[in-house]
Amino acid sequence: MPAPRTEPPHHILPLPEGGLHYTQAGTGAGAPVLLIHGSLCDYRYWRWQVPAFAETRRVLAPSLRGCWPDTQSHPQAAYAIDAHARDLAHLLRALDEHDGAHVIGHSRGAQVALSLAIEAPELCRSLTLADPGFRFADEPETPVFYADAVQRLQEGDAEGALEQFIDTVNGDETWRKMVGWFKDMARDNAVTLLSQIREANLPVAPQDAAGVTCPVLLIGGAQSPAKYATRQDRLQALLPQSKRVRIALAAHGMNLANPRAFNRAVLEFIAGA
Repeated sequence: MPAPRTEPPHHILPLPEGGLHYTQAGTGAGAPVLLIHGSLCDYRYWRWQVPAFAETRRVLAPSLRGCWPDTQSHPQAAYAIDAHARDLAHLLRALDEHDGAHVIGHSRGAQVALSLAIEAPELCRSLTLADPGFRFADEPETPVFYADAVQRLQEGDAEGALEQFIDTVNGDETWRKMVGWFKDMARDNAVTLLSQIREANLPVAPQDAAGVTCPVLLIGGAQSPAKYATRQDRLQALLPQSKRVRIALAAHGMNLANPRAFNRAVLEFIAGA
């Protein structure tokens, strides 16, 4: 794809314990698109989505609290799924988006998006969950796949920590082959793993997920690790109104590996939601 256009203006929404950094683009009519990034990322993750979606939609892309450019050197209480969902509800209300947004969450951001849809359903016109990885409350806890990464980070080996995390979620050798801008973003957000591990295995209650009534799109990478497809299988059974697509030639980072297919799937879904 050609290089994205100049990055849109950066704003800060004041919050009781800090601020929420976000970008805003587009002037289209109707509900905006809210993009929620996952682990080790920030609003820069959506570099191929913001300009494409902004051609027809208003787009909001926040950096979740604790993420660049608001990174800290120690764990933060505000870096938590429920806290992120509250922040995003506050953002939509502060911007007078009382009719809601088309909410899109990737990976950990998908759990944030689902939490927002559960706690503030009036703010979700539609919900897109891209490779969610959370467990359900009726499933046993599993070993934290990034525990070794956190240990490496605590020992001062940030590069090794990032390689272990990224290769686990997207496939072997991903970190070595990753483009420079993504590596820089992950390095900027490495410390967030120290906060994230405090709520590892945070479950979603099946009955809460089943209570979501807005239109739902489940997106998976065709080459993603198998655990992500099992999450979508379960969600598809709980949400009879959901639609499901697989992005070809892509793994967990499907919106970067095949942005044209990802963007097309999302925009077509939103148009009919």
